[in-house]
Amino acid sequence: MAADRRPDRQRELRHRLEELGLDLLLVGHPPNLRYLTGFTGSAGMLLMHRDRAVLITDSRYAGQAPAEARGAAEVVVETTNLWERVRRSLGGSGTGRLRFGFERERVTVRDAERLSGIDRAEAVPTSGLVESLREVKDETEVAAIEAAAELAHGALAEVLPTIRVGDSEREIATRLESSLRRRGTEWHPFQTIVASGARSALPHARAGDRAIGAGEWLLLDFGAQLSGYCADITRTMVLGRADDRQREVYAVVRESQLRAREGIRPGMTGVQADALAREVIVAGGYGDHFGHSLGHGLGLEVHEGPRLAVTATEPIPVGAVVTVEPGIYLEGWGGVRLEDDLHLGPDGPRLLTDGRTEMLELH
Repeated sequence: MAADRRPDRQRELRHRLEELGLDLLLVGHPPNLRYLTGFTGSAGMLLMHRDRAVLITDSRYAGQAPAEARGAAEVVVETTNLWERVRRSLGGSGTGRLRFGFERERVTVRDAERLSGIDRAEAVPTSGLVESLREVKDETEVAAIEAAAELAHGALAEVLPTIRVGDSEREIATRLESSLRRRGTEWHPFQTIVASGARSALPHARAGDRAIGAGEWLLLDFGAQLSGYCADITRTMVLGRADDRQREVYAVVRESQLRAREGIRPGMTGVQADALAREVIVAGGYGDHFGHSLGHGLGLEVHEGPRLAVTATEPIPVGAVVTVEPGIYLEGWGGVRLEDDLHLGPDGPRLLTDGRTEMLELH
């Protein structure tokens, strides 16, 4: 059995609370709840005290929450109003003033009003306390992402031979998502992108009714999820024989991605990592057509820290898992993106996806 990392995660979080002078942290973001306690429900609040963890949820999870959080948190099932129970728990019965943190990016205006009105307590907005811990993956997390990637590649290999001229983007997406589910993905980490022809120049195109024609681009961006952890893959191909311009653009993107895959190291800033790929695309004459960042962290969420971007000045931690996904997008003509997932260990990058980015021509 894999080691239970929840005590270590909670211990590190408590150290951070001490540094900030906080008595506790109120955690409500579901991926953070899962990371700290194992609870996978959609409704819950974790009160992470200096000496204990209390998970408050509702009656829908009366059986699930104690089973999942066993050994990591005391579970309280609230049968009427979850927020009122949180208020009572934070207000306490003593005379001292409680100083508690809350996740500022995850709280609505209404929730903030509820927090600010708690007697004998000071609500302190915090940012990224749990998310920064999640950036560093242990071996169990890395294995789950790698297994999800293997599942996703299996689905792709099953679907590619079925694609024909005249298939709609939505039909291809349906076959791909069906294969992913049959192979065991828990869910689709994001809406599957299938974009053909000129629509492949839309980085986040939604699959539509457009039928793919001979000689056109087909871009597939999809993922899988196992044990809560996500894989994220993009492949771009041509249905039929590629022309010279398609080969040229594809070659630039592939060279860009290979340079970044091989050159990224922990300790680099996100800016430096992004530059590895961006410099190749700029040198190829397509710098104005690579508008998004190189990549992002991957884990319990498909988009998490660290970021590989021109604005990301923080160093990439040892143990991060990141996507590497440069692209070139030419409006009215089409686009190419290639994406793989990397684990950045102390010895450098290791591919978790298959890394096979040779140009595909589907016949």
